[in-house]
Amino acid sequence: MTHKDLQSSKPRARAFGLPFSGRTGEFNAITDVTGIEVGFRTLVEDTPRPGRKRPVRTGVTAIMPHAASPVPVPVYAGVHRFNGNGEMTGTHWIEDGGTFLGPVMISNTHAVGMTHHATVKWMLERYASTYDSDDFLWLMPVIAETYDGVLNDINGLPLTETDVFAALESLASGPVQEGNCGGGTGMITYGFKGGTGTASRIVSLGGKDYTIGTLVQANHGQRDWLTICGVPVGQHMRDGTPQSQMQERGSIIVVIATDLPMAPHQLKRLARRASIGIGRNGTPGGNSSGDIFLAFSTANPQPMAHRAPPLLTLEIINDEQLDAVYLAAVDSVDEAIVNAMLAAETLGGTVHDRFRIEAIPHDLLADVMRQYGRMTR
Repeated sequence: MTHKDLQSSKPRARAFGLPFSGRTGEFNAITDVTGIEVGFRTLVEDTPRPGRKRPVRTGVTAIMPHAASPVPVPVYAGVHRFNGNGEMTGTHWIEDGGTFLGPVMISNTHAVGMTHHATVKWMLERYASTYDSDDFLWLMPVIAETYDGVLNDINGLPLTETDVFAALESLASGPVQEGNCGGGTGMITYGFKGGTGTASRIVSLGGKDYTIGTLVQANHGQRDWLTICGVPVGQHMRDGTPQSQMQERGSIIVVIATDLPMAPHQLKRLARRASIGIGRNGTPGGNSSGDIFLAFSTANPQPMAHRAPPLLTLEIINDEQLDAVYLAAVDSVDEAIVNAMLAAETLGGTVHDRFRIEAIPHDLLADVMRQYGRMTR
Protein backbone atom coordinates (compact mmCIF):
# COMPACT_ATOMS: atom_id res chain seq x y z
CA MET A 1 0.00 0.00 0.00
CA THR A 2 1.38 3.41 -0.93
CA HIS A 3 1.31 6.66 1.03
CA LYS A 4 -1.21 7.95 -1.48
CA ASP A 5 -3.60 5.14 -0.56
CA LEU A 6 -3.32 6.10 3.12
CA GLN A 7 -3.52 9.87 2.77
CA SER A 8 -6.16 11.73 4.72
CA SER A 9 -9.25 12.74 2.79
CA LYS A 10 -9.07 16.12 4.49
CA PRO A 11 -7.69 19.03 2.45
CA ARG A 12 -4.16 20.19 3.05
CA ALA A 13 -3.46 23.82 3.92
CA ARG A 14 -3.41 25.22 0.38
CA ALA A 15 -6.44 23.26 -0.81
CA PHE A 16 -8.26 24.35 2.35
CA GLY A 17 -7.71 27.97 1.31
CA LEU A 18 -4.90 29.14 3.58
CA PRO A 19 -2.65 31.72 1.88
CA PHE A 20 0.74 30.00 2.06
CA SER A 21 3.18 31.42 -0.45
CA GLY A 22 6.08 29.98 -2.40
CA ARG A 23 6.45 27.39 -5.13
CA THR A 24 6.20 23.80 -3.92
CA GLY A 25 7.50 20.59 -5.34
CA GLU A 26 5.21 18.06 -7.04
CA PHE A 27 3.96 16.52 -3.78
CA ASN A 28 4.61 19.47 -1.45
CA ALA A 29 6.52 17.00 0.70
CA ILE A 30 9.99 16.06 1.83
CA THR A 31 9.95 13.36 -0.85
CA ASP A 32 10.19 16.10 -3.49
CA VAL A 33 13.92 15.95 -2.73
CA THR A 34 15.16 13.27 -5.13
CA GLY A 35 16.22 10.05 -3.46
CA ILE A 36 14.33 10.56 -0.20
CA GLU A 37 11.73 8.01 0.85
CA VAL A 38 9.44 7.99 3.89
CA GLY A 39 7.88 5.04 5.72
CA PHE A 40 5.51 4.57 8.65
CA ARG A 41 4.37 2.02 11.17
CA THR A 42 1.19 3.07 12.99
CA LEU A 43 -0.30 1.34 16.04
CA VAL A 44 -3.83 2.30 17.11
CA GLU A 45 -5.63 0.09 19.62
CA ASP A 46 -8.76 1.24 21.47
CA THR A 47 -8.53 -1.32 24.28
CA PRO A 48 -5.53 -1.84 26.57
CA ARG A 49 -3.20 -4.76 26.16
CA PRO A 50 -3.31 -7.49 28.85
CA GLY A 51 -2.20 -6.12 32.21
CA ARG A 52 -2.24 -2.49 31.06
CA LYS A 53 -4.68 0.34 31.80
CA ARG A 54 -4.28 2.53 28.70
CA PRO A 55 -4.57 1.81 24.96
CA VAL A 56 -1.68 1.90 22.49
CA ARG A 57 -1.61 4.80 20.01
CA THR A 58 1.92 5.26 18.74
CA GLY A 59 4.27 4.40 15.89
CA VAL A 60 7.51 5.20 14.14
CA THR A 61 8.42 7.29 11.10
CA ALA A 62 11.39 6.57 8.82
CA ILE A 63 13.10 9.08 6.50
CA MET A 64 15.77 7.64 4.24
CA PRO A 65 18.18 9.68 2.09
CA HIS A 66 19.67 7.93 -0.96
CA ALA A 67 17.05 5.25 -0.37
CA ALA A 68 17.78 3.30 -3.55
CA SER A 69 21.52 3.01 -2.96
CA PRO A 70 22.76 -0.57 -2.46
CA VAL A 71 25.48 0.74 -0.11
CA PRO A 72 25.25 3.20 2.81
CA VAL A 73 25.81 6.82 1.78
CA PRO A 74 26.83 9.41 4.40
CA VAL A 75 25.12 12.78 4.09
CA TYR A 76 26.34 16.17 5.24
CA ALA A 77 24.18 17.54 8.05
CA GLY A 78 23.73 20.16 10.74
CA VAL A 79 21.62 20.27 13.91
CA HIS A 80 20.14 22.93 16.15
CA ARG A 81 18.63 22.70 19.63
CA PHE A 82 16.08 25.47 20.19
CA ASN A 83 14.87 23.99 23.48
CA GLY A 84 16.51 20.83 24.69
CA ASN A 85 13.85 18.87 26.60
CA GLY A 86 14.05 15.94 24.21
CA GLU A 87 16.34 13.56 22.38
CA MET A 88 17.92 13.16 18.95
CA THR A 89 20.72 10.62 18.79
CA GLY A 90 23.84 11.01 16.70
CA THR A 91 23.96 14.78 17.11
CA HIS A 92 27.37 14.85 18.79
CA TRP A 93 28.99 13.41 15.68
CA ILE A 94 26.94 15.62 13.39
CA GLU A 95 28.29 18.60 15.35
CA ASP A 96 31.89 17.36 15.11
CA GLY A 97 31.98 15.34 11.89
CA GLY A 98 29.20 17.01 9.92
CA THR A 99 27.63 13.77 8.68
CA PHE A 100 25.32 10.93 9.61
CA LEU A 101 24.82 7.53 8.04
CA GLY A 102 21.48 5.82 7.68
CA PRO A 103 17.84 6.67 8.13
CA VAL A 104 16.32 9.30 10.38
CA MET A 105 13.71 7.73 12.67
CA ILE A 106 11.12 9.52 14.81
CA SER A 107 9.03 7.83 17.51
CA ASN A 108 7.98 8.39 21.12
CA THR A 109 10.16 9.27 24.10
CA HIS A 110 10.39 5.78 25.57
CA ALA A 111 10.99 4.07 22.22
CA VAL A 112 14.35 5.66 21.37
CA GLY A 113 16.37 2.66 22.52
CA MET A 114 14.27 0.05 20.70
CA THR A 115 14.16 2.17 17.56
CA HIS A 116 17.93 2.62 17.56
CA HIS A 117 18.59 -1.07 18.18
CA ALA A 118 16.17 -2.20 15.48
CA THR A 119 17.39 0.37 12.94
CA VAL A 120 20.99 -0.76 13.35
CA LYS A 121 19.88 -4.37 12.88
CA TRP A 122 17.92 -3.41 9.76
CA MET A 123 20.97 -1.66 8.31
CA LEU A 124 23.20 -4.63 9.05
CA GLU A 125 20.80 -6.87 7.15
CA ARG A 126 20.18 -4.43 4.29
CA TYR A 127 23.87 -3.77 3.75
CA ALA A 128 25.14 -7.22 4.65
CA SER A 129 27.72 -7.19 1.87
CA THR A 130 29.17 -3.97 3.29
CA TYR A 131 29.29 -5.00 6.94
CA ASP A 132 30.84 -8.44 6.66
CA SER A 133 34.05 -10.22 7.68
CA ASP A 134 36.40 -8.18 9.89
CA ASP A 135 35.51 -4.74 8.58
CA PHE A 136 35.51 -2.54 11.69
CA LEU A 137 32.55 -0.28 10.95
CA TRP A 138 30.01 1.35 13.19
CA LEU A 139 26.53 2.64 12.46
CA MET A 140 24.92 5.75 13.88
CA PRO A 141 21.41 6.40 12.54
CA VAL A 142 19.53 9.43 13.87
CA ILE A 143 16.69 8.62 16.27
CA ALA A 144 14.42 11.40 17.54
CA GLU A 145 11.33 11.50 19.76
CA THR A 146 8.38 13.43 21.09
CA TYR A 147 6.15 12.45 24.03
CA ASP A 148 2.81 10.75 23.33
CA GLY A 149 1.93 9.64 26.87
CA VAL A 150 -1.33 11.60 26.99
CA LEU A 151 -2.95 9.35 24.38
CA ASN A 152 -0.64 6.34 24.33
CA ASP A 153 0.41 3.71 26.88
CA ILE A 154 3.97 4.94 26.59
CA ASN A 155 5.15 3.16 29.74
CA GLY A 156 3.98 -0.16 28.32
CA LEU A 157 6.81 0.10 25.75
CA PRO A 158 4.58 -1.18 22.93
CA LEU A 159 6.91 -0.45 20.01
CA THR A 160 8.85 -3.53 18.94
CA GLU A 161 11.69 -4.39 16.60
CA THR A 162 9.10 -5.74 14.18
CA ASP A 163 7.33 -2.38 14.14
CA VAL A 164 10.55 -0.51 13.34
CA PHE A 165 11.34 -2.95 10.54
CA ALA A 166 7.82 -2.44 9.18
CA ALA A 167 8.35 1.32 8.95
CA LEU A 168 11.64 0.84 7.16
CA GLU A 169 10.23 -1.77 4.80
CA SER A 170 7.41 0.62 3.85
CA LEU A 171 9.78 3.35 2.62
CA ALA A 172 8.35 4.98 -0.49
CA SER A 173 8.58 8.13 -2.57
CA GLY A 174 5.66 10.29 -3.69
CA PRO A 175 2.87 11.73 -1.53
CA VAL A 176 3.38 11.39 2.22
CA GLN A 177 0.74 10.44 4.75
CA GLU A 178 0.07 13.10 7.41
CA GLY A 179 -1.66 13.50 10.75
CA ASN A 180 -2.18 10.40 12.93
CA CYS A 181 0.54 8.25 11.43
CA GLY A 182 3.92 6.83 12.35
CA GLY A 183 5.61 8.55 15.24
CA GLY A 184 2.97 11.28 15.03
CA THR A 185 0.09 8.94 15.85
CA GLY A 186 -0.46 10.04 19.46
CA MET A 187 0.80 13.61 19.28
CA ILE A 188 -0.96 16.86 20.27
CA THR A 189 -0.37 20.32 18.77
CA TYR A 190 -1.64 23.53 20.36
CA GLY A 191 -4.28 21.55 22.26
CA PHE A 192 -5.60 19.94 19.07
CA LYS A 193 -4.67 16.59 17.58
CA GLY A 194 -1.33 16.93 15.82
CA GLY A 195 1.25 14.54 14.39
CA THR A 196 3.12 14.20 11.11
CA GLY A 197 3.22 16.98 8.53
CA THR A 198 5.30 17.78 5.48
CA ALA A 199 5.82 20.51 2.87
CA SER A 200 8.40 21.66 0.32
CA ARG A 201 9.65 24.68 -1.55
CA ILE A 202 11.53 25.18 -4.81
CA VAL A 203 14.26 27.82 -5.01
CA SER A 204 16.06 28.87 -8.18
CA LEU A 205 19.76 29.65 -7.82
CA GLY A 206 22.20 30.17 -10.66
CA GLY A 207 19.55 29.18 -13.19
CA LYS A 208 18.87 25.82 -11.54
CA ASP A 209 15.99 24.69 -9.34
CA TYR A 210 16.67 23.15 -5.94
CA THR A 211 14.26 21.64 -3.43
CA ILE A 212 13.91 22.19 0.30
CA GLY A 213 11.65 19.59 1.90
CA THR A 214 10.47 19.47 5.49
CA LEU A 215 8.89 16.83 7.70
CA VAL A 216 7.71 17.60 11.23
CA GLN A 217 6.49 15.55 14.14
CA ALA A 218 4.41 18.22 15.84
CA ASN A 219 3.58 17.74 19.52
CA HIS A 220 4.02 21.23 20.92
CA GLY A 221 2.37 24.50 21.86
CA GLN A 222 -0.70 25.46 23.85
CA ARG A 223 -4.06 26.62 22.56
CA ASP A 224 -3.85 30.35 23.18
CA TRP A 225 -0.52 30.58 21.31
CA LEU A 226 -1.81 29.12 18.02
CA THR A 227 -1.27 31.45 15.07
CA ILE A 228 -1.96 30.51 11.43
CA CYS A 229 -0.93 32.82 8.58
CA GLY A 230 -0.69 35.69 11.06
CA VAL A 231 -4.15 35.12 12.56
CA PRO A 232 -4.42 34.49 16.35
CA VAL A 233 -6.54 31.40 15.83
CA GLY A 234 -6.04 30.03 19.33
CA GLN A 235 -7.54 33.15 20.88
CA HIS A 236 -10.79 32.36 19.05
CA MET A 237 -10.84 28.66 19.99
CA ARG A 238 -10.76 28.73 23.78
CA ASP A 239 -13.56 26.32 24.62
CA GLY A 240 -12.95 25.47 28.27
CA THR A 241 -12.14 21.81 27.57
CA PRO A 242 -9.15 20.25 29.40
CA GLN A 243 -7.15 19.96 26.18
CA SER A 244 -7.61 23.64 25.39
CA GLN A 245 -6.20 24.48 28.84
CA MET A 246 -3.14 22.24 28.58
CA GLN A 247 0.20 23.88 29.23
CA GLU A 248 3.16 23.31 26.92
CA ARG A 249 4.40 19.79 27.64
CA GLY A 250 5.33 18.36 24.25
CA SER A 251 8.02 18.76 21.61
CA ILE A 252 8.58 19.15 17.90
CA ILE A 253 11.12 17.44 15.68
CA VAL A 254 11.86 19.15 12.37
CA VAL A 255 13.78 17.44 9.56
CA ILE A 256 14.83 19.67 6.65
CA ALA A 257 16.23 17.99 3.55
CA THR A 258 17.63 19.55 0.40
CA ASP A 259 19.43 18.66 -2.81
CA LEU A 260 21.27 21.98 -2.67
CA PRO A 261 25.02 21.44 -2.16
CA MET A 262 25.69 22.72 1.35
CA ALA A 263 28.53 22.21 3.79
CA PRO A 264 27.88 21.14 7.41
CA HIS A 265 28.29 24.65 8.82
CA GLN A 266 25.71 25.93 6.32
CA LEU A 267 23.32 23.11 7.18
CA LYS A 268 23.60 23.96 10.86
CA ARG A 269 22.54 27.49 10.00
CA LEU A 270 19.68 26.11 7.91
CA ALA A 271 18.51 23.91 10.80
CA ARG A 272 18.48 26.98 13.03
CA ARG A 273 15.85 28.62 10.77
CA ALA A 274 13.33 25.99 11.86
CA SER A 275 13.06 28.04 15.06
CA ILE A 276 11.47 30.83 13.05
CA GLY A 277 9.22 28.37 11.21
CA ILE A 278 7.73 26.96 14.40
CA GLY A 279 7.57 30.45 15.88
CA ARG A 280 5.22 31.55 13.10
CA ASN A 281 2.63 29.19 14.59
CA GLY A 282 2.99 30.97 17.92
CA THR A 283 5.23 28.85 20.12
CA PRO A 284 8.01 30.60 22.07
CA GLY A 285 9.70 27.23 22.67
CA GLY A 286 8.30 26.27 26.06
CA ASN A 287 10.43 25.01 28.95
CA SER A 288 9.01 21.48 28.69
CA SER A 289 9.39 21.28 24.92
CA GLY A 290 12.09 19.45 23.00
CA ASP A 291 12.47 21.55 19.87
CA ILE A 292 15.26 19.82 17.97
CA PHE A 293 16.03 20.31 14.29
CA LEU A 294 18.08 18.42 11.70
CA ALA A 295 19.04 19.65 8.23
CA PHE A 296 20.83 17.51 5.66
CA SER A 297 21.81 17.60 2.00
CA THR A 298 21.70 14.76 -0.49
CA ALA A 299 24.22 16.59 -2.68
CA ASN A 300 27.93 15.72 -2.59
CA PRO A 301 27.44 11.98 -1.99
CA GLN A 302 30.65 10.52 -0.61
CA PRO A 303 31.87 7.02 0.16
CA MET A 304 32.19 6.07 3.80
CA ALA A 305 35.21 7.86 5.25
CA HIS A 306 37.44 4.82 5.74
CA ARG A 307 37.02 3.93 2.04
CA ALA A 308 37.33 7.46 0.68
CA PRO A 309 40.50 8.96 -0.86
CA PRO A 310 42.68 11.32 1.21
CA LEU A 311 41.26 14.39 -0.53
CA LEU A 312 37.55 14.94 -1.16
CA THR A 313 35.90 17.36 -3.57
CA LEU A 314 33.01 19.31 -2.12
CA GLU A 315 30.71 21.68 -3.98
CA ILE A 316 28.92 24.26 -1.82
CA ILE A 317 26.57 27.14 -2.39
CA ASN A 318 27.85 30.69 -1.97
CA ASP A 319 26.65 32.00 1.41
CA GLU A 320 25.39 35.14 -0.32
CA GLN A 321 22.70 33.02 -1.99
CA LEU A 322 21.29 31.55 1.21
CA ASP A 323 18.58 34.09 2.05
CA ALA A 324 16.13 32.49 -0.38
CA VAL A 325 16.97 29.08 1.07
CA TYR A 326 16.36 30.27 4.62
CA LEU A 327 12.99 31.72 3.65
CA ALA A 328 12.03 28.49 1.89
CA ALA A 329 12.88 26.48 5.00
CA VAL A 330 10.91 28.80 7.29
CA ASP A 331 7.89 28.74 4.99
CA SER A 332 7.92 24.96 4.60
CA VAL A 333 8.20 24.33 8.36
CA ASP A 334 5.27 26.66 9.00
CA GLU A 335 3.12 24.96 6.38
CA ALA A 336 4.11 21.43 7.42
CA ILE A 337 2.81 22.03 10.95
CA VAL A 338 -0.54 23.29 9.65
CA ASN A 339 -0.74 20.32 7.26
CA ALA A 340 -0.24 18.00 10.24
CA MET A 341 -3.07 19.63 12.16
CA LEU A 342 -5.50 19.69 9.23
CA ALA A 343 -4.89 16.00 8.47
CA ALA A 344 -5.10 14.83 12.08
CA GLU A 345 -8.13 12.91 13.36
CA THR A 346 -9.74 13.15 16.79
CA LEU A 347 -8.31 10.48 19.09
CA GLY A 348 -9.13 9.16 22.57
CA GLY A 349 -12.31 9.48 24.57
CA THR A 350 -12.89 5.78 25.29
CA VAL A 351 -13.53 4.49 28.81
CA HIS A 352 -9.81 3.69 28.99
CA ASP A 353 -8.61 7.22 28.17
CA ARG A 354 -7.88 10.24 30.32
CA PHE A 355 -8.45 12.62 27.40
CA ARG A 356 -10.19 12.95 24.08
CA ILE A 357 -8.11 15.21 21.85
CA GLU A 358 -10.17 16.81 19.12
CA ALA A 359 -8.87 17.61 15.67
CA ILE A 360 -8.97 21.29 14.80
CA PRO A 361 -12.50 22.03 13.50
CA HIS A 362 -12.17 22.98 9.84
CA ASP A 363 -15.38 24.97 9.68
CA LEU A 364 -14.50 27.10 12.70
CA LEU A 365 -10.97 27.63 11.41
CA ALA A 366 -12.33 28.83 8.07
CA ASP A 367 -14.69 31.25 9.84
CA VAL A 368 -11.86 32.72 11.90
CA MET A 369 -9.56 33.09 8.91
CA ARG A 370 -12.30 34.83 6.91
CA GLN A 371 -12.80 37.33 9.72
CA TYR A 372 -9.23 38.44 9.03
CA GLY A 373 -9.50 38.21 5.25
CA ARG A 374 -6.99 35.37 5.16
CA MET A 375 -8.75 32.74 3.05
CA THR A 376 -8.04 32.32 -0.65
CA ARG A 377 -11.46 30.83 -1.38
